[in-house]
Formats: sequence, structure tokens, C-alpha cells
Amino acid sequence: MSDRKLDHIQLTNSSQAIGAPISDLFYYEPLLSSHREDIDLSVEFLGKKLKLPLWVSSMTGGTGAARHINNNLSKVAGKMGIGMGLGSCRPLLDSNEFLDDFNLKHNLGDYPFWANLGVAQVQECLDRGQKEQVIDIINKTNADGLIIHVNPLQEWMQPEGDQFTTAPINTIKDSLDVFDFPIIVKEVGQGMGIESLKSLMELPLSAIEFAAYGGTNFTTLEKSRAKGIDEIHTCITSVGHTALDMVEMSNQLINENKHLACQNFIISGGIRDYLTGYYLMEKSLGNCVFGMASPFLEKADSGEKDLLDFVLDIEKGLKLASQFLRIRN
Repeated sequence: MSDRKLDHIQLTNSSQAIGAPISDLFYYEPLLSSHREDIDLSVEFLGKKLKLPLWVSSMTGGTGAARHINNNLSKVAGKMGIGMGLGSCRPLLDSNEFLDDFNLKHNLGDYPFWANLGVAQVQECLDRGQKEQVIDIINKTNADGLIIHVNPLQEWMQPEGDQFTTAPINTIKDSLDVFDFPIIVKEVGQGMGIESLKSLMELPLSAIEFAAYGGTNFTTLEKSRAKGIDEIHTCITSVGHTALDMVEMSNQLINENKHLACQNFIISGGIRDYLTGYYLMEKSLGNCVFGMASPFLEKADSGEKDLLDFVLDIEKGLKLASQFLRIRN
């Protein structure tokens, strides 16, 4: 105890809250619970029971160097009982050279594990009458379903980008008609507006991942890669919708129509800590988990132990938040 008291004395000056920011997201209720360890954070999502309402958002693959990152992500996802979306599996359309980057279902057991393709690649396969190429990716990776990512701004900015020849919503509808496996749709860092969100919620999708503005901005990333893109186009990189915007829009749509076909959400985009994720989940009227990409990537690159410790800390934080915090509307 004497050491603890000495720490308190020595750290008093550096721990002053004067002028420090205070969160306006929650009511702090210190009297209404105890420090319990037996809190059940599990959720039913995508037909499976997750131990935590947490999702590894799609990131990387197909470079060889990404193999250890995806391996660490999948191992920790399996140990902690959370879902995982792969990075784009486009390389598997051409060859199996990088299959080991993606064939990781064995590390997750029965927890959600989803393959990923861009809407442009899906449309190209359908246009050529080669739907089997997409089906092969599901089979090769033993995935539970397919995430279709929609990224018109990124593709436009990308030096080798694909130009869409049809509206993505049409490709998504065609995919639901053609394929037997379940489908999730996501953006890649800009989020989407209420009309696009509504058009997806009206479809029998398994979930919608927000991939909202505020995290990794792939439009900005591609602009940095491009040599011939003029600075005049910098303005378009700041267009988008935050995760909070999208929670509020989806709530509005649910209030207007309780019977929308898809009300499962992976809330992602700019979420770097468990408190933001907890707030957005509590605020949402949908059935949801929250996803992170960049924070997981950083830890996974360091090693499996660093990543596991990070997710364990998220679990501890979510338990604490559920006991003593109530969201402000």
C-alpha cells in the first residue's frame, strides 16, 4: 500500500483533469454495478455466436508479405471468438500463388470467416458468364460467404483502377440472384449516404459493413500512388460519411420501416478504441458488431501475442463500459 500511496503523490501533478477533454458520449454511473468478471458479451451474428461483438475488417492479402499478418489475425480471431473479413481475394481469380494468404478458415473454427471481392470483379465475372470463378474463391478459402466491396472513388483515383460499367446496386442484386452463398456489402473508407444505405437494407443481405469515413482513406491512398492525378482532385478525398452518420441514418430508416430486410451491421471506419465501438453499438437500432482494421493491422504486424493482448484489453474495456456507462442520446 505504501508504494501505491507514493505513486499517487508522485503522479498527482501529471494527472490533473483541468482543461483536459471530457467525453460527452456517456453518463458515468459509478453506483449501479460492481467490477464483475462474469459479464457475457456474446452476440448472435451471421448465424453464429461470437464471444465478443467485434470484427476484423478486411485488410490485406496477395502480397506474400501479408501472410503472417493474416495468419496472426485469423489465429487471434479464433481464440477470441470474433469474426473476420479477408482483404480482397482478387489475386485468386488468376492463380493460387497467394492462396496461403487467404486459406485460413482452419484457424477460426466455427467463427465467421468471409472472403472478399470488389464489385467490379464480380460484375466482370458475371458479364463473362464465369460465375464459377467467384464460387471457386469461396470454395478455395472455405469461407462462410462473400463480402462485396464497393469503391467507385478509389477505383477512379487508382492508376490501374476499374471503371464501373453498371451501377453497383445492380451487380449486388444480380449476385443475390445468381449465388447460393450469403453476401455482405461494404464501402472501403468513405461510408455511404442514406439512399445507398436504404437500397442495401431493402435487400436480403447477411449484413452491411459501413467502412465509414474516418479511418484509412483509400481514395487518398490511391491519390498518393498516382503520378498523373492533379492536386485539384484532392477535394474529392474528403467526401463521405462517418460511422456516427451511418448509425443515425440506419436508425432513421429502421424507424421508418421496421421490416427492412437487412438490419445487421458491422459498424466500422475510424474506430480506434473500444469505447467508440461500444457507443456506436449501443446507439444503433440494428443487430450489430463493430469492426476495426488499422489498429488490428498494426498489432498483427508486431506479432500474435501483441494482437491477442490488444483484443483481451478490448474485452476488458467492453465489460467495464457495460457496467458503468450509459449512452447520451
